[in-house]
Amino acid sequence: DGPVDAIWIENMNTVLDDNCTLCLPNGERIKLNPITMRMLFEVQDLAVASPATVSRCGMVYMPPNELGWLPYVTTWANTQLPEGMTDETKAYILSLFNKTIDGGLSFVRKNLKEAIATVDINLV
Repeated sequence: DGPVDAIWIENMNTVLDDNCTLCLPNGERIKLNPITMRMLFEVQDLAVASPATVSRCGMVYMPPNELGWLPYVTTWANTQLPEGMTDETKAYILSLFNKTIDGGLSFVRKNLKEAIATVDINLV
């Protein structure tokens, strides 16, 4: 989860090929079973991935508006709330989001007119 490391992903190209062989920087080669081995990469972007890497992968693009607001709020809670905060307090804060956000968004969409159109995550 994050940007692709160019050197790491280039080393993975041989695994992503039909031969499914992991070639390590020290020259060691490890044959993997293509029937039982599956890989899933969740990356921020493919800015440094080569066309060779991209062509070996099946891509699934998830537009941010399809994800909804909960993954963003959960990530915010896990990364931005103070480290000294107890898990119970974090859970309470997340429960407040769960209780209020959907109703608030519904109210805005049904009863108010926005001067500039927004997606839900912009209002959270």
